[in-house]
Amino acid sequence: MSAATTPSSRPTVTEREARQVAEAAREQDWRKPSFAKELFLGRFRLDLIHPHPLPADDDVQRGEEFLAKLRDFCETKIDGSVIERDARIPDQVITGLKELGAFGMKIDTKYGGLGLTQVYYNKALALVGSANPAIGALLSAHQSIGVPQPLKMFGTQEQRDAFLPRCARTDISAFLLTEPDVGSDPARLATTAVPDGDEYVLDGVKLWTTNGVVADLLVVMARVPKSEGHKGGITAFVVEAASDGVTVENRNAFMGLRGLENGVTRFHQVRVPAANRIGPEGAGLKIALTTLNTGRLSLPAMCVGAGKWCLKIAREWSAVREQWGKPVALHEAVGSKISFIAATTFALEAVVDLSSQMADEDRNDIRIEAALAKLYGSEMACLMADELVQIRGGRGFETAASLEARGERAVPAEQILRDLRINRIFEGSTEIMHLLIAREAVDAHLSVAGDLIDPDKTLADKAKAGAQAGAFYAKWLPKLVAGPGQLPRSYADFHPSGHPDLAAHLRYVECAARKLARSTFYAMSRWQGRMETKQGFLGRIVDIGAELFAMSAACVRAEHLRATDDHGREAYQLADAFCRQSRIRVEELFGRLWTNTDDLDHKVVKGVLGGAYEWLEQGIVDPSGDGPWIADATPGASQRENVHRPIP
Repeated sequence: MSAATTPSSRPTVTEREARQVAEAAREQDWRKPSFAKELFLGRFRLDLIHPHPLPADDDVQRGEEFLAKLRDFCETKIDGSVIERDARIPDQVITGLKELGAFGMKIDTKYGGLGLTQVYYNKALALVGSANPAIGALLSAHQSIGVPQPLKMFGTQEQRDAFLPRCARTDISAFLLTEPDVGSDPARLATTAVPDGDEYVLDGVKLWTTNGVVADLLVVMARVPKSEGHKGGITAFVVEAASDGVTVENRNAFMGLRGLENGVTRFHQVRVPAANRIGPEGAGLKIALTTLNTGRLSLPAMCVGAGKWCLKIAREWSAVREQWGKPVALHEAVGSKISFIAATTFALEAVVDLSSQMADEDRNDIRIEAALAKLYGSEMACLMADELVQIRGGRGFETAASLEARGERAVPAEQILRDLRINRIFEGSTEIMHLLIAREAVDAHLSVAGDLIDPDKTLADKAKAGAQAGAFYAKWLPKLVAGPGQLPRSYADFHPSGHPDLAAHLRYVECAARKLARSTFYAMSRWQGRMETKQGFLGRIVDIGAELFAMSAACVRAEHLRATDDHGREAYQLADAFCRQSRIRVEELFGRLWTNTDDLDHKVVKGVLGGAYEWLEQGIVDPSGDGPWIADATPGASQRENVHRPIP
């Protein structure tokens, strides 16, 4: 059988091998400071984020000019109800966005793009996403994880010259990693790219290809077999969507984001020039993860937009809806929900703007900050939308079309709840984000003491690691005992006369960061090599860090707005409210580190899987259809109609 006709086969890997693949794809070095990394180590480096970094004047002018054009387009050319009704973004809307330059927001001007900063790119996504979230997903998938970003970071000059002008104005791109039986475990990737002269031959099936139905260019992750002259491994390629052998077999439909052009794409004997390979063989997963370091900021940016809309609707509705003689907003049960939405929206915007500006300046390593923004933004936005539905009551559960049909304002509250739900899964589920961030958070510990808990290391390696760990912890642990958080006058510039005392919240963050680091160290000492299995504990550690980061960002943003006389008093009030709400959540999480049902839950799960509780399922009927849990992805020619629909 020739190289070009060798079929794919799904790799069989152990848990340890899968972890090794993921570990090899990580960025190993920390060449720049990281506020969040220091926070997890118990070091509150406020100097890394305060004073709040600011964009250059020309970046602001260029960004504001584009936002004005985009706002006019959103208000006059986009009808979100049509997209929701037809489950499709009209071609003329996509064409209009292309003409506006929205597909080239992050692409350098020398390639025909707009060259916006990360800050203004995110503001644009929040704006257009408020018109319809599916449009935000279309533009984000194209630029944040599609062809432009990987080529910007890892592409050759020839590749940039060939593809970036197309992406800036005419072509839509998509990112293809997930497969029917491969989600967050890329070690099992089955799509292959077999070398054949100056080409690679792709075979395999990709699932949930956002933009894949309408894409012109694809970034495809495939496994190159190891052979003479080929290192092999997971590798990234730019593939023309119109190539022979590429078939979009299905356009998927979801509970939300109904305008999303997401599909199933099959590759059968697809020939890709070696010149289209991004980076060396085996670097594909690292390219994907590195691209997501800043690419993840687009998702929480749209969550900020959702929070702003939830606040607007909650304010307007709660002022006119009366119960028992007064507006419902003035009843404490509803008022607390409105306060939560307002304070959380302020904090989310602070997190996204701060992280984005740090990304633009490139002074700090923001891989943890971006991941925390994605994690926190996706979770909190869902909560805000759920609270809005509750505030609206029966009208919150009713569709906008139904409200309009009976003569009331068409408020799509239930739609925003459905649309936001995917964000807890997109670009790394909450559970995977917990593990990813936790791995980065304990990196310093593993770098000095990892060999102590590695069963494959020799006694000599363990002895050397013990010496290194002893030296590190002898210096580090004493610093976790006391700090500026215990000094009443610390951070005094965050308590100006006549404003809430944000300095007290920053002192709390400093103390809590040291407590968080002590808790992590104790857990590593207690569980050692089993630490990676304690996913409940690690998730709470990360959630505490996310709250502390959000509190820090909120305080820094409030002080920046006060110093510039831009709603400073109101910003201080919102930051104070958020920090007080956040501190309650942090204290609960600290308590649950050691008082929880994790072990009992594990026993119950084993019982569920073993059939011990099947009797509990009696008394129902299952409306699910027949068919396999996971679709067959055997390589071969497609037997289905190609539903690829490029936008003219």
